[in-house]
Amino acid sequence: MTNEFVLEAITREFPESVISSSEPYGMLTVEIKKEDIKKVIHYLKDSSLEINFLTDVCGIHYPEFPEKEIGVIYHLQNMMTNFRIRIKAFMSRENIEVDSLTDLYAGANWMERETFDFFGIKFKGHPDLRPILNMEDLGYHPMLKEYRLEDGTRTDKDDAMFGR
Repeated sequence: MTNEFVLEAITREFPESVISSSEPYGMLTVEIKKEDIKKVIHYLKDSSLEINFLTDVCGIHYPEFPEKEIGVIYHLQNMMTNFRIRIKAFMSRENIEVDSLTDLYAGANWMERETFDFFGIKFKGHPDLRPILNMEDLGYHPMLKEYRLEDGTRTDKDDAMFGR
């Protein structure tokens, strides 16, 4: 199974869903419309591609791009052929919600809760979407790039040292 073969299968089945694709470090990375994430991943799992393992779900925050400020990233794998694919979907801050994959992959439960906890991404249809690592009353999502990384009283470090 090759990147070209899988990309062609996805674009043939969902021609309107694919926004872009690339191959950083040889891994196929496909950006999909957020409304179509679940049906594309369902196709990858149940088709002859047999991409049957959800490795990770995570979030990302790009505050400099308001229309694509928040992203959710899925890493999937075919365990038999060791083929890996990365699926991305981006959204604005006003509509920070995607469909849950808990009915496709049982392991998505914990990963989606963690992503919600740290980035505030809501997963529609999740059976128990609440903070998993932070305190319930924290009131914010700590991985969003809205907060200083260092104590403002320190003069020996600043956020520029952390890539901001």
